[in-house]
Amino acid sequence: MSGYFMYRQMAPFGSSTLLTVDLGQQYVDFFAYFRHTLLAHPSGFFYTFQKALGGEMFGVWTYYLLSPFNLILLLFSDHNLPTAIFWLTVLKYGAAGLSFAWLLLKTKVQKHLPVLAFSTSYALMGWMIANQLNLMWLDAIIILPLIIWGVIRLIDTGKIRTYVGWLAALLIINYYMAFMVCLFTGLFFIWYWLSNSADFKAAVASLRRFVIGSLLAAGIAAITLLPTWYSLSISKTQYTQTDWSFKFEYFPPKMLAKFFLGSFNFNQMPKGTPNLFIGSLMVLGALFFFLQRNRKPLTRWVGLAITAILALSLCFEPLDLLWHGLQFPIWYPYRFSFVVSFWLVWLAANALQPEFVPKLWQLGAVTGICAVVVAYVWLNLKQFSFLDQSQMLIGTLLLVAATCLIALPDKRPWFYQLAFVCFVIIEMSSNAATSLNRISYVTEPEYQNYQRVLATQSNRVTSADHGWYRMTPTFMRTKNDPLSGQFNGGSVFSSTLEKSMPTFMGDVGEPDGDGFVTYTNGTLLTDSLLNMRYIMNQQTTGGELSNPDINSVSTRADLVDYKPIRKDGLITTYRNPYALPVGFLANSQILSLENTTKDPTQYQANLWAALTGNARDRHLFSAQNFDRVVFDNVRQQTKLTGAILQKTNLIKPGNITFYFTPKTNDAFYLTLGSNLIDSNVSISLNGRPLAQYPTYRNTIVVNIADHQKGQQVKLQLHLKKSTLWLQNFTLYQLNNQQFKAGQQKLAAHPMTVTHHSQSRITGKIKVNQASATLMTTIPYAKGWHVTVDGKTVQPKRVAGIFTALKLGRGTHTIRFSYWPPLLNLGILISVLSLMICSAYIYWHRRHQA
Repeated sequence: MSGYFMYRQMAPFGSSTLLTVDLGQQYVDFFAYFRHTLLAHPSGFFYTFQKALGGEMFGVWTYYLLSPFNLILLLFSDHNLPTAIFWLTVLKYGAAGLSFAWLLLKTKVQKHLPVLAFSTSYALMGWMIANQLNLMWLDAIIILPLIIWGVIRLIDTGKIRTYVGWLAALLIINYYMAFMVCLFTGLFFIWYWLSNSADFKAAVASLRRFVIGSLLAAGIAAITLLPTWYSLSISKTQYTQTDWSFKFEYFPPKMLAKFFLGSFNFNQMPKGTPNLFIGSLMVLGALFFFLQRNRKPLTRWVGLAITAILALSLCFEPLDLLWHGLQFPIWYPYRFSFVVSFWLVWLAANALQPEFVPKLWQLGAVTGICAVVVAYVWLNLKQFSFLDQSQMLIGTLLLVAATCLIALPDKRPWFYQLAFVCFVIIEMSSNAATSLNRISYVTEPEYQNYQRVLATQSNRVTSADHGWYRMTPTFMRTKNDPLSGQFNGGSVFSSTLEKSMPTFMGDVGEPDGDGFVTYTNGTLLTDSLLNMRYIMNQQTTGGELSNPDINSVSTRADLVDYKPIRKDGLITTYRNPYALPVGFLANSQILSLENTTKDPTQYQANLWAALTGNARDRHLFSAQNFDRVVFDNVRQQTKLTGAILQKTNLIKPGNITFYFTPKTNDAFYLTLGSNLIDSNVSISLNGRPLAQYPTYRNTIVVNIADHQKGQQVKLQLHLKKSTLWLQNFTLYQLNNQQFKAGQQKLAAHPMTVTHHSQSRITGKIKVNQASATLMTTIPYAKGWHVTVDGKTVQPKRVAGIFTALKLGRGTHTIRFSYWPPLLNLGILISVLSLMICSAYIYWHRRHQA
């Protein structure tokens, strides 16, 4: 793989990188956070305000970052993370092959040169090629053979140490893939246990050891499993699938096409069939395993049953759902198919022994099966976008050549073994190159130029202002920019994002989804409430982006209300004079606020009114009419909001242009329903493309004018399809003066932060009345421990997401400190499990002696 990557000029050997899809849009920023936390800011290990508005990080560590290979990242700067990722990827490929080779050698299933063939097939299997970008999953491929070696040792010798140690390690490193490995390990144990138990007593003893070993491994890993369980309970498990049916997800024989060379392309990532490619020799070897009469019938029949279960899991919805922890995956389907590839390669390694010479009937049976598969795939070739006729021809020829290689009578000479290895290496390498050539990658300059701009701008702010605040850019490379740029922001993309975060952000008009939020659509009100003290904005010229490496995703005409404090080339940084502190006294109405509207501007106003206690603030935003609307090749409508626009002539472009002239210098905002996304319509403002994050599932708020009294504003919609639903398309005017009055009232009683880190905040506040409510924009979480003047208090959840306290008269010292729920219990269970495991191993040794 190193040679292929060098040929593709991947950094450090060229200007390309391995960054693509989630690796380039998500994981690389987590790797930057990994470096920052271990090298400079350890307080962010359990919690950070760089994750959206703030969030726990234990789930992030246990899913993305606990691989020991990640220590390599500490040797590289943020600027050179693409090079670090190259070495991570190459080393994990190598480690996967090494671990499988170790299994074959320790079990004596194979020896000498052929070991290289089987380990290469395992390391370069189709699943590995398709998922090399999901670096955090690859440790499971490395550790699986070691766990299986532990199972074999447990049954053969009664020793549990290897099994317990490696299973515990995988449970700690990546609980998600470990779950799939645990299911497969149970199946493998059944097969090997039934095949090798000498008598009933020995079988019972092996079963007892397996159960005890599994429980001890889980107990040892409790230090991460229990806090992770809590993390998942407030994030990913909130989306657990409850609507499923007993059905096949596709016609099962379609998966057979994945055994042909190059059976992967980009379209297979979001929704495809399982990645099963393991090479011709391995497929044939697995088939021959079931035809070898020198094996126990029980071994073959149980093996066949397990193969059937695995095959059924690859197409039958309930089993597929089970393997994925009752959650259908978003992108990368059939993530567990690596265990199927392991199983098939393992069967092939057992079958293709040097002394094995297939009989004529065996050759006929296998040839017949292959002929049927080839015929089916060839006749249905148009259904497989990843295959063409040349691939089919090559795949068929490889099957023929592999059959001839296996049929040779004498397999012991070194030149036969060398040919066997070379055949596998050539085929597996060809599949990797064919598949990966279809994937595009981020170039190193694209990554480094943006990273340099973001780091420079954020560092200039944070080095000058050491207080507690949030900041946001109007441009974005990824939703995890705050993690790589090291600033408290409002955006994130993480599978372990607390569900309350996208719920709140969607309610106030920000783009959100299951696992992501982006703070790209702020208003004067939300900027103030969320303490967005600084905004970094890229200037545009002539409607085009000034820097191709910087993608503007936000339109903020209301930045004229803020003070520009620095201009570095194309980037201007603004200070928000209306940013409220992280904590301030508010009206007690906030404690009982519930969201009863789907209109984000109304919810913002209701939230503000509950904080100020002023009922008039519920009308901060008022709906406005456009002065004039021009329809071009679009059927005219009298009522715009909710209207369905239709082109008059389907061939010609369809446009609708809105004009209005503000009569005040207030800020004007436009709401856009989830149907008005980039794939349906393009929007221009005053002749320039409207900078906006392209996808959203709830109604968003877009700022289109501010301080433009008497200046005509032109908004144009360009239909991309024959019809367009103007969902929640409404113009609103914010009462700037009333907003400022409310802001001054809330800012009059701040909590002054005296010390802060990512997981601790200490502040002082003076309360003049007998009872008051301290409102904070710290996201509520059970892990927050709060004291007032040294006494523990129970915080309250407000607006479904934030933390508030009830305070009495006087000057108070408030301390917030975060500690992951269930971590102490996990530590206790892990320590006890280690002690029990050590005692068991000691007892077993004494008993054997």
